[in-house]
Amino acid sequence: MKIILKNITKTFPSRSRRVHTPVTAVDHFSFEIPDGQLIGLLGPSGCGKSTTLNMICGLETPTEGQIFFGDQDVTSLPPENRGVGMVFQNYALYPHLTVLQNILFPLQNLKGKNKLSKQEMLNRAQEAARLVQIQELMDRKPGELSGGQQQRVAIARALVKMPHVLLLDEPLSNLDARLRLQTREEIRKIQKATKITTVFVTHDQEEAMSISDCIVVMKDGLVQQTGKPQQVYDDPCNLFVARFLGTPQINVFKGFSKDGGIYLNDQKILSAKNLPDQELYIGIRPEGFILREDGPLSCQLSGIEVMGRDISVVSTHPACENQAIRSIISAENKVDLSSSVVHFALKPGKVFLFDRATDARIPADLA
Repeated sequence: MKIILKNITKTFPSRSRRVHTPVTAVDHFSFEIPDGQLIGLLGPSGCGKSTTLNMICGLETPTEGQIFFGDQDVTSLPPENRGVGMVFQNYALYPHLTVLQNILFPLQNLKGKNKLSKQEMLNRAQEAARLVQIQELMDRKPGELSGGQQQRVAIARALVKMPHVLLLDEPLSNLDARLRLQTREEIRKIQKATKITTVFVTHDQEEAMSISDCIVVMKDGLVQQTGKPQQVYDDPCNLFVARFLGTPQINVFKGFSKDGGIYLNDQKILSAKNLPDQELYIGIRPEGFILREDGPLSCQLSGIEVMGRDISVVSTHPACENQAIRSIISAENKVDLSSSVVHFALKPGKVFLFDRATDARIPADLA
């Protein structure tokens, strides 16, 4: 099912006694979600991603704009008539019911022409359980399950209705790190098997980038950038997107361009063609550093963090906005820990320039 969001806006009344200006949670959001794809809505808390999901579901009505499922305008359609499956952050399972009864519950409320026989409901429940691999847990109650198992039950309950659209609101945030990794892989596998159009809301950029066909990065109710995860990471449109995507976070420096060179204080770190003299923010991805004794960028060495295959060189620089610079290099490199200074050359493709006044990306031919 294709989903089209046309200029949707959602405002809420102010709760402040002094300020009566409405709060805009989502501001003129337009986007088309292709049929059968998994889209990640990504951004910090309060950016409007969950409100957007609730409008798609029908739990919230847009203040302005329209929502289409295929060619049907569903803007004013109640949630139960939209054919959506919703998975919440807290699972929302009924503790007194078994896993089977929890999965069956949405089907037992169907009426009229949609009403199913007991055998049809049981068949659907068993198929949904098979998809999420919980067939052996059907007689247990939620309190007897792990967090990951409860999440699978919640997904099965959403899938059992055979929805046109699956909506996932921070579904992994209550799980530990190892279980999060495993469960997100399962979600992607289920989505590919069912080919259900899926919208996945998260503040965790690693989650969104690892399983999404396309990501939508949001801030303060506004869409900042959309695209394939790797494309957005490699080509951020502004400083916010560059900072939000990537672990460790991008290293941001205050610098300037002058006479065809990019400078940090008095250090010329790169050359730039046809770039006017101006003040800049210079973003360098952690993997954009090359350990080299004659490198043009000199930093104060703080230490190293062993990561197994790679190491993270931790250093500082007076022009850096980050508390510490993290440079990811191969563990085969030897860092002289007796030295107080470490020198780097830079990979031009991992360096981004931003306007100091607007934070907008400045295209540049770096070398």
